Amino acid sequence: MTRALVFIAITVLLDVIGFGLILPVLPALLMSLTGAGVSQAAIYGGWLTFVYAIAQFLCAPVLGNLSDRFGRRPVLLYAVGALGVDYLIMGLAPTLGWLFLGRTISGMAGASFTPAYAYVADVSPPERRAQNFGVLGAAFGLGFILGPALGGLLGGLGPRAPFFAAAGLSLVNFVYGFLVLPETLATTQRRPFDWKRANPLGTLTQMRRHPVVLGLLGALLLWMLAQQVMPATWSFYTTYRFGWSARGIGGSLALVGLIMAVSQATLLRLLVPRLGERRAALLGIAIAGVGYVGYGTATASWMMLAWLLTWFFGATVMPTTNALMSHRVTADAQGELQGAVASLFSLSSILGPPLMSQLFGRFSASTAPVHLPGAAFFAAAALTATCYAIYWGVTRERVTGAPTPETVAP
Repeated sequence: MTRALVFIAITVLLDVIGFGLILPVLPALLMSLTGAGVSQAAIYGGWLTFVYAIAQFLCAPVLGNLSDRFGRRPVLLYAVGALGVDYLIMGLAPTLGWLFLGRTISGMAGASFTPAYAYVADVSPPERRAQNFGVLGAAFGLGFILGPALGGLLGGLGPRAPFFAAAGLSLVNFVYGFLVLPETLATTQRRPFDWKRANPLGTLTQMRRHPVVLGLLGALLLWMLAQQVMPATWSFYTTYRFGWSARGIGGSLALVGLIMAVSQATLLRLLVPRLGERRAALLGIAIAGVGYVGYGTATASWMMLAWLLTWFFGATVMPTTNALMSHRVTADAQGELQGAVASLFSLSSILGPPLMSQLFGRFSASTAPVHLPGAAFFAAAALTATCYAIYWGVTRERVTGAPTPETVAP
């Protein structure tokens, strides 16, 4: 089990490093392909993100349901391999259309997160699922730190070099996984593939049979919408309010990744045994909500950095909630559950950035009816408060006794 968990953590780490590698050079590549200026290139970059999110939203449930039918190993290897092909296509892309094709392929594969989390649910005893999910979260945070830094260094070799490096990492990991990764879902625990379940609506319909899970998914959607305020407005807000440079913005985001990695590698092991998954998650939601208010009311740069420490607790929400939900579904629906989580994340990535950026733009403009540059952070705090209320309500009657998986309908 330890070797399998290490492989899954490395897979997530390499996937995130691969994604981060291309971020510093994507503007230069887009400008070279289109001949456009940076403003127009930013618009193309936004559409690339949109295409990826749409593809993942539609296909993540398919990937999760396939892993419930054929096992985790083949679907996980497909996802890792497809990611490597995606980076090769983008590195060799002669036109903008080829970049869109690469992003579509990557979104359809859903990266590797859906089968990876289902795999961890398979190999983890119930009492250790939150901590093991936290290992994946720590790998995600570490990759978020290393990826952009390595991408910046490799970018000195040309705007396409990081794409080939990312492709190499993914394909090497595919070969390693092909040789060593065991299957974890026994044939007796698999179920037939059904297109009625393998789509976002069908997956959520299935979750209606698990009221606690459905409620937690609703709370998670609000949580993830609130989180979109960081990538959507952080750089604009800190530039507007405090005149931060690109280096300062990048350093602060790297600090977020470091805090998340340390939290999920250490704090979960202390909180979950003492508080339980439910109370640990509620504590993280509450502290993160206070942090959003802090960002919106900060009057100095040091305050923004100080409030980033709230992510030490906020980073525990996803792994503890994933563990809570995984306890409520049977082995043959773990992939379906993770597909639902991935679809909701994609949905938040579609809806959140325009919502948060519009709030910032509207209330920081000279024509704003009320000058409130922190409006997006206040909206995130409101979403987080609503998330807390839903979370508390749907789990309050389930805190006694050991959790048992609810029956999955045939």
